[in-house]
Amino acid sequence: MKLIIGLGNPGLRYQDTKHNVGFRVIDALHEKTQDKQQTARYTQTSVCRSLVMQTAWHDTSVILAKPMTYMNNSGVAVAALVDRFEVPLSQLCVVYDDVHLDIGMLRMRQKGSDGGQKGMKSIIHHLGTNQFPRLRIGIGEPVGDLVDYVLTEFSQAEAMEIEPTIHRAVDAVETFVKDDILTAMNQFNRREKVDLI
Repeated sequence: MKLIIGLGNPGLRYQDTKHNVGFRVIDALHEKTQDKQQTARYTQTSVCRSLVMQTAWHDTSVILAKPMTYMNNSGVAVAALVDRFEVPLSQLCVVYDDVHLDIGMLRMRQKGSDGGQKGMKSIIHHLGTNQFPRLRIGIGEPVGDLVDYVLTEFSQAEAMEIEPTIHRAVDAVETFVKDDILTAMNQFNRREKVDLI
């Protein structure tokens, strides 16, 4: 079983903000798995305080989740999901935004620090370890206040870069599901930005 968790903030106010790219990847994964699993649906549940979808993908049981705890308390939901579904941490992948990467860049890692991302800080705290896979999606360095920056929407030019990045992130997660973390790292950890085609 694989548990894929995208970080973000619930509600229309935050839907298209930079901080919600993790949610957008989960939504795109949901759409992709529905192409092959017409019965798959998100079901809102009070268990684990998350929107959750369970499906089978590439002969693997997969759980897609969007914590509804708001970003800074993501660890509460993530720890509950890991415990509820008894998922080994090596089979968990957390998808989130990273201001230390340029827009259009991805980084898949097996482990690491929170890098100043408060959602990841919460997750590491509640899991008691930083030894779990994650996929970082670049949103670019802020100009001015960090909080204001991550809670704003992408500009038109930025949106043109982030859309193909979301698709590449979906491909990276799919590789993690059907192969493994090392294969995903080798294929998707590139220095160059996404080509706009």
